[in-house]
Amino acid sequence: MVAHWMLYDVTQTSEAAAIVADTPPARRSRIHRAWFVAAVTFVTIIGAAAFRSLPGLLIDPLHQEFGWSRGTVGAAVSVNLALYGLTAPFAAALMDRFGIRRVVAVALTVIAVGSGLTVWMTAAWQLMLCWGLLVGLGSGSMALAFAATVTNRWFTARKGLVTGILTAASASGQLIFLPLLSWIVEKHDWRPAAVTVALAALAVVPFVWLLLRDHPADVGQKPYGSAEFVPKPEPVPGAARRAVTVLLSAVRTGPFWLLAGTFAICGASTNGLVQTHFVPAAHDHGMPITAAASLLAVIGVFDVVGTVASGWFTDRFEPRRLLAVYYALRGVSLLFLPMLLAPAVHPPMIFFIVFYGLDWVATVPPTLALCREQYGDDSAIVFGWVLASHQVGAALVAFLGGVARDAFGSYDVVWYASGALCAAAALMALVIRRRPAPMPTLPAMA
Repeated sequence: MVAHWMLYDVTQTSEAAAIVADTPPARRSRIHRAWFVAAVTFVTIIGAAAFRSLPGLLIDPLHQEFGWSRGTVGAAVSVNLALYGLTAPFAAALMDRFGIRRVVAVALTVIAVGSGLTVWMTAAWQLMLCWGLLVGLGSGSMALAFAATVTNRWFTARKGLVTGILTAASASGQLIFLPLLSWIVEKHDWRPAAVTVALAALAVVPFVWLLLRDHPADVGQKPYGSAEFVPKPEPVPGAARRAVTVLLSAVRTGPFWLLAGTFAICGASTNGLVQTHFVPAAHDHGMPITAAASLLAVIGVFDVVGTVASGWFTDRFEPRRLLAVYYALRGVSLLFLPMLLAPAVHPPMIFFIVFYGLDWVATVPPTLALCREQYGDDSAIVFGWVLASHQVGAALVAFLGGVARDAFGSYDVVWYASGALCAAAALMALVIRRRPAPMPTLPAMA
């Protein structure tokens, strides 16, 4: 006898329940489609993360080949980082207007074009154009606002965990590409490394177009954890106008400035400082480029662990306190870094790398949770603007770090200043006020 799975409804009426046994309906999938969409998003962000592994590896080769100062190269990186952030809120609005698939596919193509064109550059303005403008615009559309949009549309439960997993995808991409790109730069040249980044971005485009879906309603499912079916909203016209309108509304609130300020310091102490300047700073102390790049890759390993754990914590603990702890620990670790840099890798340096990796983007899940708490349906766009402040902070330090190295001959003052900023961010996180819960509706009385 063959057992059949049957779906049936029981209607509690005065009549007897009807028994349906003739034709068994299709068996339901045990895994919700939202997890497949999250997996495709994870792979997409990994493929796009290759470009984030390269700027720190380009500073010394471009300085040696073209004679450009570290400040000049840092300026191009700062343009990239600033556009990465400033494009994010508009990208979130464009996803509401044109769909996730179209925006992400175009963004990956722009990244590939910008990275590929750098192999023919001969002047600093071309670096600004290709790596700063094109790759900055493309990467901004692949920013964390992409992960926030996917999470908000496809998940009602486990949002913190999913945010942590998708945020960790960027670190995973860095883990995959950074050792490879550093080997290519050292053994061959920086140009093959730039071509590798372009090919990696192009390789992800078919996966996005064929497998990614914009909304659960496209496949006739409810969002994960939702008890009700959510119809797909109509395309929202005026993407740029909506992004600006949401910003003008958010800037009138105190929590926005505190979130933007803390996230600016987050970007300054990660993408702007460590990701851009750690390799040349370690090289200043006699460490080989491949060894320094491998340490950054180890940061990527523990970044995955720390970010997923932070998402799990965010679902269970107060996000303000989590942010304060993360920033305080990061600031303390940066104050010790100048004493740890040496020609060879030693245990205290490994401890720093593990510690910093766990804290690298652990700030994202609680920051996004606070955006949802404060701004509701507009949280993805607000988070895009908060992310813009993250990248502006990163851009400033990417530029000022190179200028400080040219002026003082070392990066020590930059490490100490960033540690002090992280202490200020911890205090700012603690004073973000909680949004009052809505009053319960009283039953109508006759």
